[in-house]
Amino acid sequence: MKIDYSNLKLDRLNDYEQKALNAFDALMDGSGEGSDFIGWIDRPNDYDRKEFERIKKAAAKIQSDSDVLVSIGIGGSYLGIKAVDVALDKYFDSDRKVKLIYAGNQLSGQYMTELLEYLKDKDYSLNVISKSGTTTEPAIAFRFLRESLEEKYGKEEAKSRIYATTDKKKGALKDLANKEGYESFIVPDDIGGRFSVISAVGLLPLAACGIDIDEFMAGFADGRNKYTKRDFKNNEAIKYAAIRNMLYENGKDIEVLVNYEPKLKYIAEWWKQLFAESEGKDGKGIFPVSVNNTTDLHSLGQMIQAGKRNLFETVIEIENPLKDIEIKEDSENLDGLNYLAGKSVNYVNKQAMEGTTIAHVKGDIPNLRIIVDKIDARNLAELFYFFEIAVGVGGYMLEVNPFNQPGVEEYKSQMFKLLGKPGYENK
Repeated sequence: MKIDYSNLKLDRLNDYEQKALNAFDALMDGSGEGSDFIGWIDRPNDYDRKEFERIKKAAAKIQSDSDVLVSIGIGGSYLGIKAVDVALDKYFDSDRKVKLIYAGNQLSGQYMTELLEYLKDKDYSLNVISKSGTTTEPAIAFRFLRESLEEKYGKEEAKSRIYATTDKKKGALKDLANKEGYESFIVPDDIGGRFSVISAVGLLPLAACGIDIDEFMAGFADGRNKYTKRDFKNNEAIKYAAIRNMLYENGKDIEVLVNYEPKLKYIAEWWKQLFAESEGKDGKGIFPVSVNNTTDLHSLGQMIQAGKRNLFETVIEIENPLKDIEIKEDSENLDGLNYLAGKSVNYVNKQAMEGTTIAHVKGDIPNLRIIVDKIDARNLAELFYFFEIAVGVGGYMLEVNPFNQPGVEEYKSQMFKLLGKPGYENK
């Protein structure tokens, strides 16, 4: 992974070096707020090998008896998984042994009804992911899906098809798993949801659909080796955090994550949660948004090019796409594309990226580029770790706790009051 800063003015970056290093020190030595939730930093080296092997065995069982695994979770128990799943799957006819389907990440009655109908003629298993077991969306989904599974297979066989990823010791889901005998895996106490794809939360469903989790963990180890060094010049995660802080203090309070490969759409969705939940506190924070180009150049492109000048772009470039196709000459040339004959679609895509960058930089949109060699499990894991270190450093530079999310509780209180949940009458 490389970073291209050529479209940024970095003459003031040195002014942010000490601030960034102080924030990095607070992250690494555990002296900053929220340090109870930095277990992900050393996780690439100190993960539970026995649980890792159990995950592989459970994944093999799912592959042997199921066409579909329904992953039930929301937020960090959903987005990281789907980001890797979508990025590494084929666009159309998947050749995976097990199809991953998601539930519990929204409250659509139509979605649930159609999901239950879809599963009627499928062999399937459930992986319910919730530390407490009482989060509204996954709890509702699990209630429906568990009932459907028991009706299809009977209560005893259904138990062997339910995998609970939950708290090690307590909570409603842990109690149910103990009572019913579900195989269970741990949501770590020291890793928050948006960082948890490195744990059983992400590893079990990803392994079940055939992703090489050894390579995935190796990518996190690559990231740890690169991005935990106290080196402002060469540690790109520290530098990225400093650049973001510099731009923020110069009025650039919206960051647009840009990709030119549709497979990266859910990487951006995970990234938005990571930065929004980590930085958006105390009236502070860079608002994270994303675009999928070239598609969105025909919609949001106008706003980015000529709207309010309070944003900057971070572009993820895939240097070596796995597949490509050449444009051939057409004898009639009615579409006027013969000037592209002999060039590939990816070549055209790269020129669109370069042209867009030039136009946006001219329009006062600072632009930095993260260059990833190719989309595979190892590179994606390194990219995740890069962003995680950067958001920890960036949060401390903003003087907020990057590892809590107190703002999400207010909507829940108001929703529960409207739903008539006991104890919320006077909220």
